[in-house]
Amino acid sequence: MLTSIDRLLLVRGVPIFKELRDDFLVRLASIMNEVSYPPSKMIFAKGQEGRSLYIVVAGKVRVHIDDKKDLAVLDKGNCFGEMSLFDAEPRSASVTAITNCDCLVLTQQQLYEAIDETPDIAVNIIRMLSRRIRVQNGQINTQNEQISKLSEELKKLEAYKQSVI
Repeated sequence: MLTSIDRLLLVRGVPIFKELRDDFLVRLASIMNEVSYPPSKMIFAKGQEGRSLYIVVAGKVRVHIDDKKDLAVLDKGNCFGEMSLFDAEPRSASVTAITNCDCLVLTQQQLYEAIDETPDIAVNIIRMLSRRIRVQNGQINTQNEQISKLSEELKKLEAYKQSVI
């Protein structure tokens, strides 16, 4: 179990909460549930309904589309599951504990009550989501460039093959 001070220090370090007042963070951190997961335990599955954000207290988790495609590995101080707090859409990825993992959980209802009290939290979450989208877009662009280069190389090889035949 985390002490109140440990909870405050951890939550204060999470990007979406960084700019919020300590008195607000103390209250928010105190209402979060602490949960533990063993290695290889799926925390939630892609397609599942979600209404909670998780903060990694200890251990590591992998965010993945399937067993072969990892999107990220997250450790202490990182959060995941935040998209489900704002829309009614199913989870876009699965999250599985890599090691023994402890998390703090913030529910949608708790967050909405917090936003009513401190609207800045919504702006911070939007910023974090925007950063994640930018990173994903960068990865997609890099992959598209690599595919384009490979396609050009393949065309050159085909042209060479035709000239030899």
